[in-house]
Amino acid sequence: MRGLGSGGEGGRDAGGASMTGGGKRRPCAAAGPAGEQCEKNGDVKKRKSNQADIPDNLRQEAEACYRLRLPEDFYQFWKFCEELDPEKPSDALVSSVGLMLVGPYDILAGKHKKAKSTDVDFNLHWRFFYDPPEFQTILVGDSKTQYHMGYFRDVPDELPVWVGANEAKKGCMISQVGDNVFAAVKSFLSKKLKEVTDKKKNAVLKDIDEKLTRTAKELGYSLEQKTMKMKQRDKKVVTKAFHGAGLVVPVDKNDVGYRELPETNANLKKICKAIVDAPTDDERLKAFAPIQEMLTFVQFANDECDYGMGYELGMDLFCYGSHYFHKTVGQLLPLAYSLLKRSLFAEIIQSHLASRREEEVDRLAP
Repeated sequence: MRGLGSGGEGGRDAGGASMTGGGKRRPCAAAGPAGEQCEKNGDVKKRKSNQADIPDNLRQEAEACYRLRLPEDFYQFWKFCEELDPEKPSDALVSSVGLMLVGPYDILAGKHKKAKSTDVDFNLHWRFFYDPPEFQTILVGDSKTQYHMGYFRDVPDELPVWVGANEAKKGCMISQVGDNVFAAVKSFLSKKLKEVTDKKKNAVLKDIDEKLTRTAKELGYSLEQKTMKMKQRDKKVVTKAFHGAGLVVPVDKNDVGYRELPETNANLKKICKAIVDAPTDDERLKAFAPIQEMLTFVQFANDECDYGMGYELGMDLFCYGSHYFHKTVGQLLPLAYSLLKRSLFAEIIQSHLASRREEEVDRLAP
């Protein structure tokens, strides 16, 4: 399991620059000389048969804006939506399925070029209230519940482990909906088909469902909701955490890497509730005592390389959602991420805590 933290070859973008480094964000367009390199490697001529026909410069721009690599299904799904609606691929599923392509898709659509602000932090673009740094929104649904789907990555310089869904108005829970975007939308469509009674609407949905299924099969994407790859990742999870998506940290053969929190999830929620519901600041300070004690345990754990403990506590307090925990989360998570060599996630959580919104998460909106 040690391999998880190493990043391996995945830690470089096509231009050879590390994608998870700190420092100032490069402008999206300045994605480095990746194009020239592809030419040398002959990649352009021998484009894989299942590689979407999307220009390299556009791919580099999307990935440079987020400093995250995007899987091939991301681009293939864009091509699929382009076939449904060549004018506005982002809206191809809006009227029928009720899903809109957002986030890094906005870059493929050129929406970022029309934005008023030139200094958009893309890692906050469509970042909903409960989205941890591991989650990158790519599709949005019902705005009443703030339903959205996104790629979930355990490590910033690796590809996503699966696609998850969350309804921010209901809470922090993230459910697994497939290991690629085709599977995620297929599962959404299947539910929708059961609910829709109108014959015309149902026929439209069936047509999209058939096209999507055919395209996914041709491209070799699994439409299962839980693939073997996802089950293997589940085995690496050291704790579910409040969001249910699970946390993965490297644990060596001597069990170094993670130690459990001294409280169960249920108890930790009770402690959090007591803090948030405290009638006075004085009472609140008293209610914080068990958290203070846990912070001491986390320091011991960090000294002994069990970085997963502070990661879990920080994530749980973030997921609880109260601003009373923001300061503590700001102490725990950036440190845990940097100890785990996931520096981009450290940066994202700091930006998110400084601008954590319940509404208006489209950062490109005029």
